[in-house]
Amino acid sequence: MAALPATMLAIDPVTPCAADALAPVERPLPHPGPGEVLIRVAAAGVNRPDVLQRQGLYPMPPGAPSILGLEAAGEIVALGEGVEGALLGQPVCALLSGGGYAEYTVAPAGQCLTVPPALSMVEAAAIPETLFTVWTNLFERAYAVEGDTVLVHGGTSGIGTMAIALGALFGLTVIVTAGSDAKCQAALDLGTVHAINYRDEDFVARVREITGGRGVAAVLDMVGGDYVARNLQCLADDGRHVSIAVQGGVMATIPLFEVMRRRLTLTGSTLRPRDAAFKALVADELAHHVWPHVEAGRLKPVIDKVFPLSEAGAAHARMEAGAHIGKIVLTTG
Repeated sequence: MAALPATMLAIDPVTPCAADALAPVERPLPHPGPGEVLIRVAAAGVNRPDVLQRQGLYPMPPGAPSILGLEAAGEIVALGEGVEGALLGQPVCALLSGGGYAEYTVAPAGQCLTVPPALSMVEAAAIPETLFTVWTNLFERAYAVEGDTVLVHGGTSGIGTMAIALGALFGLTVIVTAGSDAKCQAALDLGTVHAINYRDEDFVARVREITGGRGVAAVLDMVGGDYVARNLQCLADDGRHVSIAVQGGVMATIPLFEVMRRRLTLTGSTLRPRDAAFKALVADELAHHVWPHVEAGRLKPVIDKVFPLSEAGAAHARMEAGAHIGKIVLTTG
């Protein structure tokens, strides 16, 4: 294997800053610690937490690199202490605590999944963050099982498109909301059963109509705020509400007696602060339950647009504009 350079290019901004302030800078090559691997990055996924971090609105977990990027794909080129030698040279995608927008990044070996021939590196880079998030929240915290109907907000986001894809594989009926007729049509084209334009329709009334008044087994919510009480109206008895973001507000007023009377569950999670042991456990579950579908070509992320690393600012501007459908990805030279 070729000798490694001492430095690399990375997107490591002084925050807060505007999208157009993002530019590659030279940084020392990171070194893998015990249980870690060094990945030569081919591509990195762009996620909303990256935008919030750049804006100074998303505090990083202790020890996370200031370089942006929560997922990447590439080749393992160096191993930390205790990592099995067979991993050297393997193509992988990885969930990161940060550092993906760079020519090299370090990841815990347990958070890596092997990239099969069915995936390009761009597709592989667009998988980890949304797959880990949807799996842990929709299938574990919300206990969604075959035959369930679920409501997912932000149906054309990276999370939404992954929920649609996993729902199709695991027998869920997925209802999504989106902000335009074009986005609703895109969600239908991707395989969702019902798409509701929340600007034109009352999603509570439409969910009631779609489900024949029964409601849904689970809601995956990234809005928060006044959506929470409305989401509860969409739930069937014993339904589960899972919060994964608060784009519409961090506070909510809910009817507690309804929660009691109808035995509703309100839960939520954030992935980034969880420890490596938890993430490795999720990676093992994904390798067992989901990765066979990836290897067979049955599960691929929806790719919106690909930018070179040097145009990370344009990638962030596209995400902020909200017109994207699926994942935005950066590639290294």
